[in-house]
Amino acid sequence: MAKYRKKPVVIEAIQWTGKNIEEIARFMINGTYCYENNVLIIMTLEGKHIARTNDYILKGVNGEFYPCRPDVFKKTYDFVEN
Repeated sequence: MAKYRKKPVVIEAIQWTGKNIEEIARFMINGTYCYENNVLIIMTLEGKHIARTNDYILKGVNGEFYPCRPDVFKKTYDFVEN
C-alpha cells in the first residue's frame, strides 16, 4: 500500500443557499443542472446529484460541476481569493 497527497489545485466554488439560483446559473454557465420545487439537481460525471442547502457547488479541474457537503469542503479547501 502506498500513500498519496492531493495536489494543491485552486478550484472555483459557490455556496448554495437555497435562494441564490440566479448566482448558481451564472456560475454554472457551462454546466447542466435542474431547479424544480426548490431542489437543485446537478449533472455530474457520475450522474445526477442533489445539492442540499448550504452545500458548495464546485467547478473541477476539467470544468465539471459537483456538490460538496460543507463539512467536507471545510476539511478539504482553504480560501484563496475572490
